[in-house]
Amino acid sequence: MTYDDDDNHDDLEKPTPLPIYQLLSVYLIQISEPITATVIYPFINEFVGRTGITKGDEKKTGYYAGFIESTFFFSESLTVVLWGYLSDRYGRRPVLLGGPLGLSLAMVVFGMSTTFWPLVLMRTLQGIFNGNIGVSKSMMAEMTDSTNRGDAFAYTPLIWGSGTTIGPIIGGVLSNAANRWPDTLGRIAYLRAHPYFIPCAVAGFLAFASFVIGCITLKETLPSLVACDRIQRNHKTMSEDIVSPMDIAEETSLLHHGEPPIYGAVEDLTTSFRSVSSSGSSGSLDSQSGGEISSPERAKPVFRDVFTRALLSSLLNHALLAFLDMAHNTLLPLMYSTSIPLGGLGLDPFTIGLVLGGFGCVNAIGQAKFLGRLIRKYGARKVYIISFSCIVMCFLMYPAMSFFAKRAGRVDGLVYTCMVIQLCFQAGIYSAYGSLQVLLVESVPEGGPMATVNGVAQMLGSGMRSLAPTFASSLFSMSLQRRLAGGNMVYYVALGITLAGVRCSFLLPRRRRRTKRRSQHVEQAPAPSC
Repeated sequence: MTYDDDDNHDDLEKPTPLPIYQLLSVYLIQISEPITATVIYPFINEFVGRTGITKGDEKKTGYYAGFIESTFFFSESLTVVLWGYLSDRYGRRPVLLGGPLGLSLAMVVFGMSTTFWPLVLMRTLQGIFNGNIGVSKSMMAEMTDSTNRGDAFAYTPLIWGSGTTIGPIIGGVLSNAANRWPDTLGRIAYLRAHPYFIPCAVAGFLAFASFVIGCITLKETLPSLVACDRIQRNHKTMSEDIVSPMDIAEETSLLHHGEPPIYGAVEDLTTSFRSVSSSGSSGSLDSQSGGEISSPERAKPVFRDVFTRALLSSLLNHALLAFLDMAHNTLLPLMYSTSIPLGGLGLDPFTIGLVLGGFGCVNAIGQAKFLGRLIRKYGARKVYIISFSCIVMCFLMYPAMSFFAKRAGRVDGLVYTCMVIQLCFQAGIYSAYGSLQVLLVESVPEGGPMATVNGVAQMLGSGMRSLAPTFASSLFSMSLQRRLAGGNMVYYVALGITLAGVRCSFLLPRRRRRTKRRSQHVEQAPAPSC
């Protein structure tokens, strides 16, 4: 299998139209994760205090609130691989739809709780049911081909950004509704006793709505099940004449055009017709097919064959990207809010929210509009390398802003210029996620367990996101307290990790020259073994 040194060959190929309704169903399920993850942020500290676990000691609130928040991503990281394995075995649709259904129930019970440990249990269940996010990415990959896959994944930053914006708004506006609207909702005794039920119920309702819409519009994409369903429908339209196994084998061989089967879509015809044919017929079947029909063992590579160098390099880059992204997201509000004498900018929460919110809106729209085009024109590998390299400038701007703010004694125009430069380069992080996801799904060998691989990637990402905040915030405090490198040691350490990540980005394999992948192959390869 040869690799093409020129990544620009796809710009000559007209992109296939996106399956809009299918993708919208997946996007609705995906947005449930950031909404349910962030809806509790505005009121979780107060909620923990009301449970009585702190016994009136406000200093302990952060510890217990952090424990609840961390269980979400921890439980998610433990279950993503399992969800991926189940979807590879039993189908994408049932596994993906089970997530928002369970999530809606867990959110409602979370809002109904009045003690601490039920909160922990429900938060754990929320993380478990959100663990199928890797399955949604697998469905997106199977809905698309090499000409439009970048367009489909380009909308994921918009989905995530919308969810992380909607969630805190719901939690902040609808919590303590009985006190906020005493003449209406304040008359309901249950809401007075459970002041956080409404925001949790609304988040749960949105998750349940995505489940209902998905039940109506979402179709199965696992190629083996899609091909099986197609052959069953074809059998219904056939005449009552008995068709021999050799005839079907010959038809299947012609449909393959000499290409190997993918994703287990074609099973062993001998096994399929064992109940209606003799052993002699089965033997002739293999000879008739000319070796085109692979056995299940050959059609579905084992894990040691799946985790190739190309895939391992993609997973390594995904882990580094998730770690540096979360470290940057942790340092940004810390540095912006820290006083100027200590090395920060001294900005108030309103200004920080305005800056980050404005950037999020502009970035999400820009990613959706341009990322797909860039991937088609330059290739996902080049886009990822350039996008990941932007993180270097993100960390370099921290000591620069600190220096200029200290020199001026305030946040002047030069500091704001550095902020704009930093946020512009920060947009590259989102482009890196989209392009790396394309590389990841295309690194899975033909017939490999894509959802399981996506689950491994999601597990690595969740693990890195649980470690990065503690690492970044602790090193930030240590740098300021001990004046390490003038208080900038945390930025230099992060910069060193980023440079190592840039070197790792060149380990990604160059793109192979090939025709549109998977979605069209599935259309051509019916599976008579159902």
